[in-house]
Amino acid sequence: MKRFIYGLTVATTLVFATSCDEKLEELLENPNAVNAQTASPDFLLNRIQLDYRSFWFDLSDRGARLTRQINQGSALYEAAYTPPSTNPTWVNAYADILADIKFLEPLATAANLQRHLGIAKTIKAMVLMNLVDTYGDVPFTEAIDAANFNPKTDTGASIYEAALKLLNEAQGHFTVATSNGTPNDYFYARNYTRWVRLVNTLKLKYYLNTKLVAAAASTAGINALIAQDNMLKTGDDFVFQFGTTAADPDSRHPKFAGQYTQGGGDYQSTSYMWRLTEEKGFDDPRARYYFYRQVLVNTTNPDEQECITQLAPPQYLVGAFIYCNPGTRGYWGRDHLDPDGIPPDGLKRTAYGVYPSAGRFDNNSAAPVNNPALGGRGAGIHPIMLAAYVDFMLAEAALTLGTTGNAKTLLLSGITKQMNYVRSWSLTTAEGSVISAFDPADQFTRSRDNYVAYVGNQFDAAANNSAKMNVVAVEYWLALFGNGKESYDLYRRTGMPLRMQPALEENPGPFIRTFLYPNNYMVTNTNAVQKPNLAVKTFWDTNPASPWIY
Repeated sequence: MKRFIYGLTVATTLVFATSCDEKLEELLENPNAVNAQTASPDFLLNRIQLDYRSFWFDLSDRGARLTRQINQGSALYEAAYTPPSTNPTWVNAYADILADIKFLEPLATAANLQRHLGIAKTIKAMVLMNLVDTYGDVPFTEAIDAANFNPKTDTGASIYEAALKLLNEAQGHFTVATSNGTPNDYFYARNYTRWVRLVNTLKLKYYLNTKLVAAAASTAGINALIAQDNMLKTGDDFVFQFGTTAADPDSRHPKFAGQYTQGGGDYQSTSYMWRLTEEKGFDDPRARYYFYRQVLVNTTNPDEQECITQLAPPQYLVGAFIYCNPGTRGYWGRDHLDPDGIPPDGLKRTAYGVYPSAGRFDNNSAAPVNNPALGGRGAGIHPIMLAAYVDFMLAEAALTLGTTGNAKTLLLSGITKQMNYVRSWSLTTAEGSVISAFDPADQFTRSRDNYVAYVGNQFDAAANNSAKMNVVAVEYWLALFGNGKESYDLYRRTGMPLRMQPALEENPGPFIRTFLYPNNYMVTNTNAVQKPNLAVKTFWDTNPASPWIY
């Protein structure tokens, strides 16, 4: 059904192509098929936005697992993500999003649909940077060309430069005085001031990611953005909002749909829950929003959770890492790279909470999550880029590049903004009354302020800028629940947070610095050359290998 809009761009150069002379084309053309003369730019842009939602989620989910925000199964990294496993991501990027944008651009240009072009080019820039972040060097200049079945790769650095150029072009499309059409805008409801702020925030991310290979340019670029003061602010959050419809197509948040229909679903990360509930000696105010406990005490039955009768592996004991359960209050998850089978714990393991997947708020009710009418009923969000993230990124830049701004002030501002957003957004869901009763505004404010003061003291006590950067990284990582894409980039860019929970296997193989090229690319492109291993890094990642990152 995804290609109901038109048939022209299906798979383009990556799957197949045909050629024929002009007269034969005219004879064979289906008068009922959608073509360049009859295609709707509005429908094309709708599809581009929806496909980016799915593309981003694939990247985010993998990044969240690799950075211990949710459980990563499989004992070895190489077994967790094989080349065929990312086929859908590759096809969505090239055969769907980029091909659709290529088809849209001349139509929108001819009709002076400037805002369509602005949205499309912003998404194109994000897709290009996301592909480089995920795979490294990928096809670009020769891609989406019906005359070339075997496009060669471009360097990641050159693709990043092309993405920056697209962002500058998009900004012009959003601000030009005259434009036709009113695009269906799934993100900002045609508020182009917010689109411009997003573009500037994406430039910030560009400069932050490239700081290790172009420190001077990154410093100058970030300082210029700070001086303009036109990045995302409170209320400008770039999110995709889901609905509550379960029928095909399912409009609910995929994490809700995967867990609240019959129970079961993902395991939460033992170490991430420990960081939010035990590490500081008090609960993070967000814990009850992020997680919903189906039980309030830990199991004593090894048939349900075998780790309770086992010793932690040697690498855990040496580093004194949390193992098996974080505390005793029913935060039931799994350790990193746990390959065990599935015991009868589907209605006992900790589930996704109200934020961001619109599940249940944890008010100690401890009920099974096997009813899709529970909680926010799946009307969740993808938090693709929040205003709070800007403050964390600027804090990192201040510490590592010496850019304008006070790192501590930015850090504490980022925590406050993100906590406020988690609660204020959650109150808009069907769980709003439950939240207000259990966590009233004054109580939440006290908890938030106590947390911020604690982190401020941690930052002050840190011995040097590297230690202070780890404080920033930990807090950014905790604020990124629901956004594994930014968490994965943060981890590779900084090697932080430090002391991430190890794998259960003593040698799980190299950490995934970039993913292997997908199988469909390797078997259809004669110029494709597979990477030797998972340790191959993208161009902006110049950090060393293990043991500091694993």
